[in-house]
Amino acid sequence: MSVTAAKGFTAAGIAAGIKENGNPDLALVVNNGPRRAAAGVFTSNRVKAAPVLWSEQVLKGGEVTAVVLNSGGANACTGPQGFQDTHATAEKAAEVLSGLGDSAHSAGEIAVASTGLIGLLLPMDKLLPGIGKAAAELSAHGGEKAAIAIKTTDTVHKTAVAGGGSGESGWTVGGMAKGAGMLAPGLATMLVVLTTDADVEAPVLDSALRAATRTTFDRVDSDGCMSTNDTVLLLASGASGVTPAYDEFAEAVRTVCADLARQLIGDAEGASKDIRIEVINAASEDDAVEVGRSIARNNLLKCAIHGEDPNWGRVLSAVGTTKAAFEPDQLNVAINDVWVCKNGSVGEDRDLVDMRYREVRIIADLAAGSETAVIWANDLTADYVHENSAYSS
Repeated sequence: MSVTAAKGFTAAGIAAGIKENGNPDLALVVNNGPRRAAAGVFTSNRVKAAPVLWSEQVLKGGEVTAVVLNSGGANACTGPQGFQDTHATAEKAAEVLSGLGDSAHSAGEIAVASTGLIGLLLPMDKLLPGIGKAAAELSAHGGEKAAIAIKTTDTVHKTAVAGGGSGESGWTVGGMAKGAGMLAPGLATMLVVLTTDADVEAPVLDSALRAATRTTFDRVDSDGCMSTNDTVLLLASGASGVTPAYDEFAEAVRTVCADLARQLIGDAEGASKDIRIEVINAASEDDAVEVGRSIARNNLLKCAIHGEDPNWGRVLSAVGTTKAAFEPDQLNVAINDVWVCKNGSVGEDRDLVDMRYREVRIIADLAAGSETAVIWANDLTADYVHENSAYSS
């Protein structure tokens, strides 16, 4: 169910001592080929972590032989030393993996990803030896351990798989993700590694990945906070020997991304409700997304959802802050299938809305066109405030 679901990949997850609590904190994913194609998308935050800057350069070559991921420290806002540490991480991985004798590895083809507290240098005296330990534990069944090792405030590890064909013509897309806070869009919204044994070239991977992230990870908006470290990588080994039709392959990538994105929302820090916000009948997709984001980031509404209060006035208030095309007296809002607002005014009895369950569905009808978008968000809870007030202490 993870990055080793696709043939041609091995992975490992170990405790290198980066985290003081002794939990797993270092993961290694290796593409054993025969193809080493790769694509990636990264945070659009202008403050980028050293691993993001490094991996962006690596991906320009269109090939990645391995990915080193650590939790327990973001290596963001760490200056020149932080970038040197990322470089040293890739160099060490190349040295260790080349020493295994299967094939030569270059630091310039090894991506690095980090997650954790911003502003602290990583303990390289623990991380570098940990790479050797992880390499010794590489396995075709190591995907789950790798997924566990990249958790920070996540309560569960997150994996997914999809594929196509059957028998000798079968191929697979697998993936793992971490993320529970700072979940807001910026091309990606956490650390994700996707793998496939389909025989696909880098430009095709790039196209499929960007199409998938646009409607999945880029539409997760749990808390309106964008990370400095967001990274999503898609690696292809070609080990199946099958080159699927583009549409079929792209749909499999989208399916895995959508599954992982939904798991992120379900594990968001302190959340008690998952909110599906669907904007319909918008004049453009951009309008639909803008309205959906505005609703998702309205703290008054998020508090109301937490209190199981179907306060549709807060939905309209959020819609009204956008530049989307609409007429106020034509807006309609449904909460859990009850149209509590019709034509910008009172609709069905709000007491009909049942909000006892984890998922809350909001539909905002702009009555201005035919475009639609879905944004996922969470409620705002005291537990979220408590967890983030004590995050670095």
